[in-house]
Amino acid sequence: MLTVFLLSLGFVAAALLLLSVRVLLVKGGTFKSQHIHDNEYLRQRGIDCVLEQDRQAQRKI
Repeated sequence: MLTVFLLSLGFVAAALLLLSVRVLLVKGGTFKSQHIHDNEYLRQRGIDCVLEQDRQAQRKI
């Protein structure tokens, strides 16, 4: 039981370390924004976030 716990704790620690590489190694590094409105590719394709789509639908009524 302890072996499984330590193994899973090791996997979680490795995942957190790999996810934070950019923050730890780049001077002034930050996580990239995950918001749809900050993604240039999605903006070019005309894809909006659900809140913006809801606002647009409410204006049409």
